[in-house]
Formats: sequence, structure tokens, C-alpha cells
Amino acid sequence: MGECVKSSNRGRKHQTEIDKREINKRMSKKLVGMFVAVILILVGIFIRIIFILATNGKQYNRIVLKQTQRQYENESRVIPFQRGDILDRNGTILATSKKVYNVIVDCKAVNDIRKGKEGDNVPKYLEPTIKALVKVLNLEEKEIRSKLDNKERGNSQYQVLKSNLSITEKEKFEEYLEKAKTEDSDLSDEERQERQNVKGIWFEENYLRVYPMNSLACNLIGFTYADNMADWGIEGYYSNVLNGMNGRQYGFLNTDSSAKQKIISPVNGKNVVSTIDVNVQQIIRNALEDYQTKMTAGPNGKQSAKNIGVIVMNPNNGEILGMDSSNWYDLNTPRDLSNFYSQEEINNMNNETMLQNFNKIWRNYCVSDAFEPGSTVKPMTAAAALETGSINTTEEFYCDGYKMISNRKIHCAIFPNEHGKQTVGDALVNSCNDTIMQIAEKMGSENFLRYQKIFNFGSKTGIDLPGEHSGILHTADSMGKLELATAAFGQGFTCTMIQEAAAFSSLINGGYYYKPHVVSAITENQGAVVQMIDSVLERQTVSSEVSDIIRKDLGNVVEIGGTGMDAKVDGYSMGGKTGTAQKIPRDSGKYLVSYIGFAPLDDPQVVVYTVVDEPNATDQSKSVYAQKITKHIFTELLPYMQLFPDQEIVEGENEFLSDEISNYGQHLAE
Repeated sequence: MGECVKSSNRGRKHQTEIDKREINKRMSKKLVGMFVAVILILVGIFIRIIFILATNGKQYNRIVLKQTQRQYENESRVIPFQRGDILDRNGTILATSKKVYNVIVDCKAVNDIRKGKEGDNVPKYLEPTIKALVKVLNLEEKEIRSKLDNKERGNSQYQVLKSNLSITEKEKFEEYLEKAKTEDSDLSDEERQERQNVKGIWFEENYLRVYPMNSLACNLIGFTYADNMADWGIEGYYSNVLNGMNGRQYGFLNTDSSAKQKIISPVNGKNVVSTIDVNVQQIIRNALEDYQTKMTAGPNGKQSAKNIGVIVMNPNNGEILGMDSSNWYDLNTPRDLSNFYSQEEINNMNNETMLQNFNKIWRNYCVSDAFEPGSTVKPMTAAAALETGSINTTEEFYCDGYKMISNRKIHCAIFPNEHGKQTVGDALVNSCNDTIMQIAEKMGSENFLRYQKIFNFGSKTGIDLPGEHSGILHTADSMGKLELATAAFGQGFTCTMIQEAAAFSSLINGGYYYKPHVVSAITENQGAVVQMIDSVLERQTVSSEVSDIIRKDLGNVVEIGGTGMDAKVDGYSMGGKTGTAQKIPRDSGKYLVSYIGFAPLDDPQVVVYTVVDEPNATDQSKSVYAQKITKHIFTELLPYMQLFPDQEIVEGENEFLSDEISNYGQHLAE
């Protein structure tokens, strides 16, 4: 019985072993099958890769290279050019570009997670970097953290923290870090390690446009916006010349896929040498400031005039020596309106109003504003009549205080009084409207309009400044007898200051019309001349004989009894013409007064033209306001130009700076 049980147990044990062997055999077959399948898949993939490389290998290689190239491009940087300088005629810098730096933070580097002292993962560079920026560069901690903690920009490798950092500030930060590398520094080990953990900060070179003279000649020089763009003044007109071309530093992969770096150097802009003389410009400013000081006590309180403009010009070549108007702003802070409006007014301005106010301040009154010039055009009317043979110098006219034209009474300046008998010379000395209207009538509208064009009225002069206005003239169809009469003494058409100055210069220099200009040369950075901008003689307006006649008559205008005697500088032979234009509406009591003068009389070397638009006075019609400004300018200008007295000096006459100019106010109630 026992034997049977043992035999049965052995049989079951044997069967179990057989079953295990069967299972192992089946598993082995499955494993072999899976292995073979994997091998076949890998072989298939390998064959596919070979096929792809054989057919599209170049395309995929380009994709990989492009992705790698992108990494280098992300690390590339622009190397800015330096905008050229603007200089005055003597080499004084009017505008220049100073190297500054932008503080750049690599957020990814600063936020990098590293093992801390306790073995935990921490942003070990974050706090030391923030501390350095706050301590050394005085940056706001809150602003720094806002950039570093930003979800969108937290991994950015380029964020600007501060612009226009000076080289002194940059060096201060670099010294802060460098001290940690010096063994003999007084830093503790902890402080040294802290500074060594400042990461991800670098400095990007840039240039800041700087105007050393601040507001001097602001409307003439102009200023730049961001990215070296400019619209106003010399900066705007010559912007393409002043601008250069940015360079670039970047990495790339060459044909054998090795990394390379290339630097393309920037091309700096060229310098512009102007015809302007800073000293002349300052002389103009002195006279305008003096006028404003005296005239702000008038009935309008704050403003001495709606606007004032001055042009100082060489009549023999068209060079502008100085140009200014009364809206002065600092070229370094051109958007500061605090000198013109209260803070409450500024706060209430919308964008459109603010832009209009900026344009009003930034524009150059001397070239951009057209107005009725008044009697300063009478010499041109007289010269045209002489040139066409319509009148002669001895012919007499009679002024009875007015002239009836088309059933309208046009007054002379002294109405209800009269000038009586007048020659053309007398008419200029006395600024007689009646006589000038009679002269224009004899000349006729055809000749009058033709000479307006010859003197370049109605057309831009082509001065190298932006925003020039052309003015508006009558046409042959629109000019009747009334229009001819009023246009003869400077009403009914408009012109700019630069048009009047250029036309007048031709009248007193022998008849030669030069294109006015404010730049004489373009130079390289080192001073080598690239281009000379020569004077351009465009036409002859009148003969030298007529020029001599008119110049002599204008000399009498400034003598005792002439309308321009308040502009005369004692000891100098001079000439000039006053102007008073009644503004529209004619019964408003508003006037634009002016004076244009020159010296010396027989050989004019300089012309000064002054316009005062709506002087701050009860009676605005007196040209004395413009004459006093011009006299102040001439008094300082002539000695500076080494033009010396050529007439006998009457003792005491030249003391107007302390006496007569201080008496502007006596004319306020006239």
C-alpha cells in the first residue's frame, strides 16, 4: 500500500516537471519571436533612415542647422552707429551724440536653479544680482523683480532695466564686481561670494543726442526722436546725412557646420557744418530777452508779443548767420511744456491738443509762417517800377493822405494828414502808401506780378530747412485795381521772413538773388570735407544801377526824420525799411510790425530782419518795437563782425541800451 502511494507521488512529480518544461519551451519561443520582431522593426527603421537620408538628407540637415543657427541669432546684437555732429561756422558743437549704455538683464541666467548650501535647489544668483543693481545703479527693486518674476518674460535673455546709463555709472558697477576678484580687497569671504554670484547683467552700447547750447537756436537746429529720426531744423533736413548704418555682431554656422562669429562694424554718420555763428545767435537772443523783459509789463501781461522772429543774413552769398524766434525750448527736453503752459493746462490736454501745441513751439517761425509783410516790400515795388521804366527818380507824385480806388478810400499811414509832393525816394523815406499806390498803378498789374515772381515771392526759396511755406499771391485773374494798390504796400498777399530777407538782400547787393542756406559743408568724423555746399546765385532781380538808387534811398530812411531812425546805430552808415501790416479783420486793432536793415550803406555785409507779431501794446501799429530789437542786435553785431564806425559819432547817441530800450513802455499807451 505504501509503495503504491510513493509510486503515485513520483508520477505526479514527473508530470509537473514535464509541464514546466513545456511552459519554458513556449515562453522561449515567444521571447525569440519578440526579439526577432524588435530586430525586424529596428532594421526597418534603419532602412527608413537610410532612405530618408538618401532622398531628403539635405532638407533635414538644413532644418537642424537652422535650429542651431537660431541659437546664435538669439545671442547676436546690434552695434549702433554714431550720428554725426552739427557744428557752427567756427567749429562750435551745436548737436552731438554721447555714448551711453542700456542695462540688460538675462532673466534666464539670473533665475537659474542651482544647489544651495543645504543641498536644496535654489536661485542662488537672484538675490545677489538684485542687491547689486539696487545698491550700485539705484534701480527700483520692485521693477527688477517684476521683470524676473514675470511668467512670460522670466526666461527672456534680453530685458532692458535702464536706458542712457553713463560710462561713469557703468564703470562703477564693473568695479563693484571686479573687487570680488581681488585678493587684497577688504571684502569678507561672504561678501566676495555674494558679488561673484551676480550673474546675467550686461551693458548694451547706445548713443544719446545732446545739445550743449540747450535752447539756443532751437528752432533752427531741431532735435531727434527715438531711433535717430528727426523732422525739425537742420536735424530733420540733413537727417540722412547725419545718420550712419548700424553694425552687427552675430554667430553663424559655416559650410562644415562649425560655429563662427562675425562682426560688421557700424558706419558712423557724417558731420554737418552750418553757416550759423553761435555768437551771432547769442546776440539775437540777448536782444529778444531784453525786449521781452521790458514788454511783459504791457496790457497782455505775460507775452511780449504773439511771436517774434529775427534773421541775420549775409546778403552777398545767402548764408544765414543767425535765426531765432520767441518760442524757446530746451533741445535736450523738447517735450517739456512747463515753460508755456501751467500744469493744470498740460493735464487737461488730450493727445491731439498736445501735438498741436508741440508743433506750435517746435516750428520755425522764420520759414514756416506766412503773413502780410507790410511796407518792407515797398522798396521792391519802387525798384520794379524803375526797372520797367514806369517811373524815374525825379518824377513827383502828390500824397493827399489817401487814394480812391474802386469807390474805396485807401489811407496813407499819416491820414488824415498828407505828405504832399513826393519822389520815389521820398516815398520810401516817409513810407507813403499813397505814392506807392500811384507808382504801382503806373507800372500795371502785369509788371507787378512779374516782378513779384522775379523776387521769388509766392515760391519757396529752397532753404535747407524743413517746413518752408511758399506764401500766397494774387494771380492775373484775381488782381484788380484795388488788389494791385494794396499789394504795392504789402497787404493782400503773404510771404515768409526768409522770402523777404532773400529778396531784400538782392535789392541792396547789386541785384543778385542768392538761394538762402544754413549749411556750408559736410565732413567725415575726422574732419575731412566730403562736400562743400557753395552759394547758389539764382538770378538777377534788378540792375546794379537800380540797386544803387534804392540802397541810397534806404540810407535816408534811417536818418533824422525818416521812419527808420529808431534803428540807426550812431557812427555807422546804414539803411533799412520799416513795415506795419494791419491784420485781418482790419478793424481788429492787431498789427504785425517789422524792420529790415543793413550795414554798411555802400557795401552791405549783413542784413537783419525783425518781425514782431502783435506786440504787447495798446497801439500795436508802431514799428518802433521791431526797430529797437534790430538796433540792439546791430550795436553788438557790427563790432563783432569787425565792421567799424564809418561816420562821425554823436556823443551820447549810442547809450540807447540803458536809456531808449528801457523806454519801450512809453510806447504802450501811444
